[in-house]
Amino acid sequence: MSTLLHFSEHTLQEIALVIMATVYFLRIRWFLKWPLAKERQPATGLGDTNPKMGEKYSLKNVISPWEMESSRSKPGMYIQFVLFHLGVVAAIGLSFIIPYGPGLLKSAAVVKIIQFLVGAACIIGVMRIIRRVSNQYIRAISSPDDHFSLVLLTVWFAFAFMAAPNNISGGEGIMLTYFLLTAFFLMYVPFSKISHYLYYPFTRTYLGRHLGRRGVYPIRRKPAYEVSK
Repeated sequence: MSTLLHFSEHTLQEIALVIMATVYFLRIRWFLKWPLAKERQPATGLGDTNPKMGEKYSLKNVISPWEMESSRSKPGMYIQFVLFHLGVVAAIGLSFIIPYGPGLLKSAAVVKIIQFLVGAACIIGVMRIIRRVSNQYIRAISSPDDHFSLVLLTVWFAFAFMAAPNNISGGEGIMLTYFLLTAFFLMYVPFSKISHYLYYPFTRTYLGRHLGRRGVYPIRRKPAYEVSK
């Protein structure tokens, strides 16, 4: 292993993680300075829900596709969403496994699982790039960061797929590119729209409490006159 590859696998990744963690810490501390907005409207609804129930319902929304109309009508999109994000987890996990637990990659099954997840995510990334460019409505609301982030992730998935076997007998180019992309990704994410997951617990908590107080969350599955009986 060359000095450059060792540096990219260890020191560079550690620097990137520290930068990402620092930015996230500062952001979260800033978020916590601003309490959830005070409700100015009296509680409404039928009395069958409350802010706490609404909060729980809202927070688990991402793992409850049957609760979202878009997922119910287009289940394939939700499957893509799940595979894409599992690919992110697998690609990040690989950046820890290679330097700190390479023995795991001696298992063909582990390598195949990682390659399946990042490979599926890469294909979905290509599909999303085509959709974002070809659909006039999505294209109209897309920013340069949207395009760049999606292309970055898709290329990163491709190199993670090739790096999974952890074999440098044919040269270090693939491994080096994968770790350089990982480091850039970790440092870029806090400043991009990819960091939307950081806002998730804050936005979903506020939305859930607000709509729970108004009697909207959890969404009813039967008419109001049946609930009020």
